[in-house]
Amino acid sequence: MSDIGDWFRSIPFITRSWFAASIAVPFIGKLGLIDFRNLLLFPELVFSRFHIWRPITATFYFPITPNTGFLYLVNLYFLYHYSTRLETGAFDGRPADYVFMLLFNWICIVLTAFHVLFQLLMIPLIMSVLYVWAQFNKDTIVSFWFGTRFKAYYLPWVILAFNFIIGGSFMNELTGNLVGHLFFFLMFKYPMDLGGRSFLSTPEFLYRFFPNRRGGVSGFGAPPSRRPAAQDPAGGGAGGRHNWGQGFRLGED
Repeated sequence: MSDIGDWFRSIPFITRSWFAASIAVPFIGKLGLIDFRNLLLFPELVFSRFHIWRPITATFYFPITPNTGFLYLVNLYFLYHYSTRLETGAFDGRPADYVFMLLFNWICIVLTAFHVLFQLLMIPLIMSVLYVWAQFNKDTIVSFWFGTRFKAYYLPWVILAFNFIIGGSFMNELTGNLVGHLFFFLMFKYPMDLGGRSFLSTPEFLYRFFPNRRGGVSGFGAPPSRRPAAQDPAGGGAGGRHNWGQGFRLGED
């Protein structure tokens, strides 16, 4: 048990909190401590009966059944790996900026869910984070199941197809990919690569709650945690403009 505790405490704070909630809330629903229907997102109840907790609980809840258990575990794995790598890579030392990304993505997903009637928001938020990681590491070669290898740039779309095969739907993954693309484009691609104005910036109050842990300026005036090409373990930094973060093989311990 001490090994599990040490591993859990080693997860960066924001990812650890998200990961823990994504385990606790589904099991609360599974054990019947709270009627799982009170954890789902029903827009009409949010607006007519002021069930304002539903967009939050729907982000952490996922039904655990014999048919959905594997999909739940796969996405929990994606949450842990990709959120950890973003929080300790591109957003290392900048917890406020990482919280802002999660909040921006979450708000976009909630607004989308009100129109397309999603009841569960866990997968879209995880996929939005995975998409941002893939953009930071787009030239990194990753390995997927059955030994397939490809650039990380394609990973969100491969996972979309994978989850469609095992889950029968792709709208959650597509929404997450589009929201992740919107954030990355507005925060990085448009102002830095295309010379446009900056539409997004981390609110100052978040820095009061989540101060930078190391030196540097608040916000994204420059690409976060850019690594020199000579130190790029994947060897893909010479050609791409966005090659931050750390690559890894899917399925590693």
